[in-house]
Amino acid sequence: MTPVQKLAGLVLIILMLMAGAAGVTWQVQDWRMGEKLAEQAGLHEDDLAAISNAAAAQARAEQDKRLATEQQLATQDQQHIKELSDAQRNQARLRDQLATADVRLSVLLSEDPASGCNVPSSPGTVGVVHAARRAQLDPAHAQRIIAITDAGDQGLIALRACQAYVRTVAP
Repeated sequence: MTPVQKLAGLVLIILMLMAGAAGVTWQVQDWRMGEKLAEQAGLHEDDLAAISNAAAAQARAEQDKRLATEQQLATQDQQHIKELSDAQRNQARLRDQLATADVRLSVLLSEDPASGCNVPSSPGTVGVVHAARRAQLDPAHAQRIIAITDAGDQGLIALRACQAYVRTVAP
């Protein structure tokens, strides 16, 4: 072998050793970076789990709040239906009593034509007035008056139900 060939062989060996050392260096760096990436991935996974748990807890709280509101609205609706049916039952009973003449509607006359005295304009104590004259209403007129008061009662009950709904739903 000639000295040039020996030198070329030596350079080739040195180049191979350098390439091997560089490969080992890359492998070590790859190993170290792999560990860091794995550690960061684990931390990221923990963060995602914490965020997911917080979101699930918030969703449960909102669902519980919604269910409580729905239950409160259902209770109010049942109360509204009971009030409405009670009022309708009372109105029906009063209409039946008027139809069978068990009850007669009358009005207090402001002037007693027989005695010539006037009914006082200021309200006194509540009670049965024996001295004042009363006029009985025609049963058909009494039925219309009862129908008007029935519609008014239903309107008031519906208004209270709407107000209760708004108070429940509005924050």
